[in-house]
Amino acid sequence: MVEERTTETPGHTHTTVIEERRSGGGGLLIGIAVLILVIVGAYFLLNQSKNDDLQTQAITGAAKSVSDTADKAGDAIDQGSKE
Repeated sequence: MVEERTTETPGHTHTTVIEERRSGGGGLLIGIAVLILVIVGAYFLLNQSKNDDLQTQAITGAAKSVSDTADKAGDAIDQGSKE
């Protein structure tokens, strides 16, 4: 037959309950949002320099066109004054 043994301690006993606390994922969500903002900011900064280059090329092309037109007008005036 099996004997059962019970041990009692003098004084008060207490029970400790440990609950694991899990994060709701808020930190991860904020981290992803910050990463997206950094990527979008970098994209706009890189495109800004490309847009500046395109504007410079457009202005250069317009100035060359004005210069060519002025040269043609000058040539026409020179030929008109020679006649």
